[in-house]
Amino acid sequence: MKFSTRDRYALRLMSELANRPDSLVPLKDISDAQDISLKYLEQIVTPLTKAGLVVSVRGAQGGYRLSRPDTEITAGEILRAVEGELTAIPCLGSDIDCPRRGQCQTLHFWTGLNDVINEYVDSVTLAKLRCTSAESPMTD
Repeated sequence: MKFSTRDRYALRLMSELANRPDSLVPLKDISDAQDISLKYLEQIVTPLTKAGLVVSVRGAQGGYRLSRPDTEITAGEILRAVEGELTAIPCLGSDIDCPRRGQCQTLHFWTGLNDVINEYVDSVTLAKLRCTSAESPMTD
């Protein structure tokens, strides 16, 4: 599994919104603060809005804000909103019917890895993500 720039930027966008919980934040402000292209942020915020993680308000005083408190939004929700299913290998996707599933000797390994990845990303809230520094790994 490889996480894309889009995934990383989605987490940064959401973290920036979480830093300003009582404000409507224009994408231009996030673009400036995070040094991410405004055009790219426009592409990323669309699936986040469709997933119900972000609320958009139009107009001169408009912008974006989180739809729920940062303690209730997980990294897993954010990543799935922009990527879809998070699977260690393609044949574990819900829309894939792997013909070798019944005889695959490595399936248990990949399923276990998939479970660990999903459990981890679902255990990290946006609040927890914002409160950790690069030097300290996230622990319970």
